[in-house]
Amino acid sequence: MKTPDLPENEQERLATLNSLTILDSAPDERFDRLTRIAVKLFDVPVALVSIVDKNRQWFKSCQGLDITETPRDLSFCGHAILGEGAFVVEDTHQDERFVDNPLLIGQKHIRFYAGYPIRYLDGSKLGTLCIKDVKPRAFTEEDRQLLRDLATIVEHEIQAVELATMDELTGILNRRGFNMSAEKSLNICKRGALPVALVFLDLNEFKPINDKFGHAEGDRALQQFASVLDDVGRDSDIVARMGGDEFVILLVDADKKAVDQVMKRFSQQIERCNEQQALGYDITFSYGIVLFDPAKHVTINDLLSEGDALMYKRKKSR
Repeated sequence: MKTPDLPENEQERLATLNSLTILDSAPDERFDRLTRIAVKLFDVPVALVSIVDKNRQWFKSCQGLDITETPRDLSFCGHAILGEGAFVVEDTHQDERFVDNPLLIGQKHIRFYAGYPIRYLDGSKLGTLCIKDVKPRAFTEEDRQLLRDLATIVEHEIQAVELATMDELTGILNRRGFNMSAEKSLNICKRGALPVALVFLDLNEFKPINDKFGHAEGDRALQQFASVLDDVGRDSDIVARMGGDEFVILLVDADKKAVDQVMKRFSQQIERCNEQQALGYDITFSYGIVLFDPAKHVTINDLLSEGDALMYKRKKSR
């Protein structure tokens, strides 16, 4: 058995994958429909939308198997993302890369595999749409084209999901995207007993910016604010625009001291933007900090509600 090599852009690929909301997400009929079509179209017992994570391949959609992931070192898809086109193994028993692979025994004696890479907008290969069979088979050029067409649809569906969770103006998560990602992170922190903090932010005097300088300048102020907030956040933090001039950042594994440090850096960077750009107005903001308390915060909405209330209390006291 040959362990798949890592792509040359592995770090960038993983960064793209981790920035998305697809890993460990709930089942989605849009992807299940495509794997059902693949099973029927190719007359195979197994079809997957497989996402290749750092140490595993995780199945966004799975027909014909009762598992949700396998080790990456044993995966066929780890090999498939190294190429540009379809990766086909017509008989695993005749291919030295897979002949003694443990998965051939554990997954219905797989004898055939075909997978086509799934790419994201930046070209990163996230995983594959793949099919498997318990008997060897030939795979024609027409078959390869059909597999590519299905993989392209998967790509479009992933992009549609991500666009639905991103704020078009600022390029950070929107409310829907934040709720999906933050709830997942909060549950992980609960299990690991890690500290979590949420900061709810609101721009001060935003309407006068629109009224005096125009909506295009108001949009630019929102973009600047979001960019700085995203920059000061750590890789594990989740930044989002909740709507209008309201923003939020969820800080994972962060106590009050860590939160204060992040907010100090944020305030300093906003001040530098105001000084350097001489816009005719200053970007200012109010915020409320909530430290997660399992005794009173059950869901991410509990944190948001308290953060919102604290922010407005502080805003009115200005």
